[in-house]
Amino acid sequence: QVRLVESGGGLVQAGGSLRLSCLASERAFRSYAMAWFRQTPGKPREIVAAIARNGDARSYVGSVQGRFPISRDNAKNTLSLQMNNLTPEDTAVYYCAARQTLSAERFYLGSEYDTWGLGTQVTVSS
Repeated sequence: QVRLVESGGGLVQAGGSLRLSCLASERAFRSYAMAWFRQTPGKPREIVAAIARNGDARSYVGSVQGRFPISRDNAKNTLSLQMNNLTPEDTAVYYCAARQTLSAERFYLGSEYDTWGLGTQVTVSS
């Protein structure tokens, strides 16, 4: 099973940017649909963005649409989330998630993911 390791979190002022990365442990990365989730204390984990195996099909939660482009590099086994114009409401632990799928063009938006990283903390100060 693929292992996922997130990096790139940290403390940033409102209006700033961060770039999160998720490194997958195997070359079969290209066979996984991927996503970023986030969670704050006392709240359920919510999806932020999802991307299909081929990198073409993508989806975003409304609050990050236009600010957090998701991308992947299948040659480098890497998923990325470029976070721009951050607000304090974006403060959360961000998780990378994977689901192996035969469909190259499908992304998933809910509980279908079965492999998770340990998360990286993002804190946005006002």
